[in-house]
Amino acid sequence: METMDVLPLESNAVNPGPVDGSVLYDQDKHVSSAVWDGQERGALRCHEHTSKLDQWRLTSKQIELVEKAGFGHLRLIPAISLDNPLISALVERWRRETNTFHFNVGEMTVTLKDVALLLGLAIDGDPVIGITYTSCNAVCEKFLGKAPEPGYASGGMVKLSWLKEFFSECPEDGYVEQIERHTRAYLLYLLGSTIFSTTTGNKVPVMYLPLFGDFEQCGRYAWGAAALAFLYRALGNASLASQSTISGCLTLLQCWSYYHLNIGRPKLKHDPAHDCFPYVLRWKGKQIGPTANRDVVFYRKALDALKPCDVEWLPYRNMDSTNIPEYIRNSLNLGRSKTMLICFDKAERHLPDRCLRQCGMVQHIPEDVQPWQRKNRGVDGGVDLSAKMELELNEWMNRHISIVNGDESADEVEYLQWYLRITRKFVGRPISLSTEFQRTNSGLRDIAHIADTFSTEGLDPQQIESISKIRYIAHECLRGQVDSPVVPAGTTMTELGKRSRGKEKVRRRSFGKRKQKDEPMDCDEISEDDRSHFHGTVIKVDELSLDNTDLDGTPHLCGLDHEDPSELCVVSVDGGSVQLCTDPGNGEVHHLQQCGIVGTGSNVDQLYGAAQVDGSQLGYVPNGIDGGQACDEMKELHDSQYLNSMEEEVVDESQLSHVVGESNPQQTAAAAVQV
Repeated sequence: METMDVLPLESNAVNPGPVDGSVLYDQDKHVSSAVWDGQERGALRCHEHTSKLDQWRLTSKQIELVEKAGFGHLRLIPAISLDNPLISALVERWRRETNTFHFNVGEMTVTLKDVALLLGLAIDGDPVIGITYTSCNAVCEKFLGKAPEPGYASGGMVKLSWLKEFFSECPEDGYVEQIERHTRAYLLYLLGSTIFSTTTGNKVPVMYLPLFGDFEQCGRYAWGAAALAFLYRALGNASLASQSTISGCLTLLQCWSYYHLNIGRPKLKHDPAHDCFPYVLRWKGKQIGPTANRDVVFYRKALDALKPCDVEWLPYRNMDSTNIPEYIRNSLNLGRSKTMLICFDKAERHLPDRCLRQCGMVQHIPEDVQPWQRKNRGVDGGVDLSAKMELELNEWMNRHISIVNGDESADEVEYLQWYLRITRKFVGRPISLSTEFQRTNSGLRDIAHIADTFSTEGLDPQQIESISKIRYIAHECLRGQVDSPVVPAGTTMTELGKRSRGKEKVRRRSFGKRKQKDEPMDCDEISEDDRSHFHGTVIKVDELSLDNTDLDGTPHLCGLDHEDPSELCVVSVDGGSVQLCTDPGNGEVHHLQQCGIVGTGSNVDQLYGAAQVDGSQLGYVPNGIDGGQACDEMKELHDSQYLNSMEEEVVDESQLSHVVGESNPQQTAAAAVQV
């Protein structure tokens, strides 16, 4: 089979897809939409509980029963360290509309063949379905000979720790019923730790226990198909933006990725011991490679940039098949069965026609997937789900006549052109949100400038109106952006420059509680509303955009937030200094000490507190202090115990700190610079 080339994606594409939403109709709920909008959820919590499986001591008679029940290979699978970021990145590519991964090279999925070869579970046989339970006592008494204490059970689930505590060691000389009970407890623990691991953390439903009643009959169930149905459902749930956990057989998922994708794959030791069956054993103890710095974003970028050379469509073709049991070999053709997978209430579609290259065939455009209703078991106990799942069971019964075949005349280039229209091309943004915002903002500035400077001479009224609309829309989009001049429609850029050099104001705004005259001022005693806005804030000097050209050297009258006219001040800007004055309201102006200039810029809305630059301070100067004492009074404030409780930050040998006024209520304010 020739490898299909991938058509190049536009590097500046801003639409991640799908262009045609007929297939991925749940895109708005998918985690990829949230990631695209900048809402990262981090690595998922992966629930699998294999770490204590080796603490069970099975007798030879128990091992015989486990093999008869169909789990002889599953019990050999070791605890594999899960790569949570890799699993999380794969989940971002999973689509529950098709039960496939949507990579940029095409669709892929975990098939029944993968389950059979990786886990050694039967994929053919009776469906895993039965009666549900809401209480553990009766069913545990019947099949285990013991009911769990109240703290070990809830609903129809029992804690794994209870099973291990009471059944992990079976007497070698135990009687038959005792051995069978201990073995059933082990199987329930095994399945609850691996293929049916739940997000509850350490519990397993007891509804599986009756299926272990007859070990011979238990071996006739299609446990591999049930494991895949459970994993499909878990992947679908985890792919929703609202989810943060995932369960199911994650060892199967991770090892499937190792075999099919050259991303995060550990290095192999090529010795014969790693060709044994089941194939998961090939990755036993493999933790080689730099994985410490590989987070979800790392794997996401790798999957977004996946190339055909990174994909192994047929990873098992060179494996030694002599170790595969005959009942597994004879059922591998079900990997191409378009059927329904069943695990009690979990019925999920198996759609290999969407992943024919994993079967060694040419991929054609697949048939549409009809949406199906995912059912959940009811809350009532003693309910047999067979009647509820009649349609799904009929599909499973027809699995052998639903084998899909490829079309050798199919054009894979045509398939890929179709696929790129219906898929989600990337999960992560090729361009970061901040970069994209800056680029958009820059474009809007250019549009605004062109509209402002565009000559309307000779244009008809309709054209002039269109230019005005463009100008208005551009400025409205830029409104409130940093360094973005926003002017009404009709204002030219020349006029805007003149206005930007308008009068600078210094406004004093009071904050904190009013204190009694003799009560000491506590710098930390500020109302909750005020604290959240400016208490403890320090603004760096180099962020103030000093621009002396904007200061015209004329006195400006600044109204302070108080009705008392004596608290009006005059700020005279002259070169590199500022003259602070008070106006008692009788026409007389009291000139205070001339202090160093701070400077203002369009980036700063209001600066609360006093600004200190190169040892000089600007702040509120109380009424009644003569000009020669103004800066001395500010220095005393700086040295006082009240200022010691404030945070100070030194920036370029300049300091900005909060200065609190005297105890007079009218003086408990700090200077503010407002553009």
